[in-house]
Amino acid sequence: MTFRFAVGQDSHAFEKSTEIMFAKPLVLGGVVFDGYPCLSANSDGDVILHALTNAVSGITCKNILGKVADDMCKRGITDSAEYYRVALKDLAAIGGRLVNISVSVEASRPKFAPKIDEIRRSLAVLSGLPENACGITATSGERLTSFGRGLGIAVIAAVTVSFED
Repeated sequence: MTFRFAVGQDSHAFEKSTEIMFAKPLVLGGVVFDGYPCLSANSDGDVILHALTNAVSGITCKNILGKVADDMCKRGITDSAEYYRVALKDLAAIGGRLVNISVSVEASRPKFAPKIDEIRRSLAVLSGLPENACGITATSGERLTSFGRGLGIAVIAAVTVSFED
């Protein structure tokens, strides 16, 4: 068996327009965070799923975020879980199987601790993994960056993938 590892990153600012900021929900890892402004994006702006999609693309060498996701948005597909599913389909097509995912979030808001278990369950279902193979950490970064100061959310995601020899 062969293993590969890849890292993906994504970040979005919170929506600044008062007309838009609560027009759609804040979604992170497929979980809705009520009472927070949405992230500025064409899609639902789920930075966790975007970072995971980019990490899987690092294995498949097929970028989903960009033209593929933009075309999906134009067709009304704005659920980031759908972009992640496309990346996972590409992974399966080359014989890869997710073994583990790890997500690191930098943000001062929302507070992640109350929803980490729910996000892990959501990611496990989407990824076809047991919950104990879906790790999530969160930090404010001691407010040293704009994400730590509450202007947006940044995520780094790592995936481990196995291939049968």
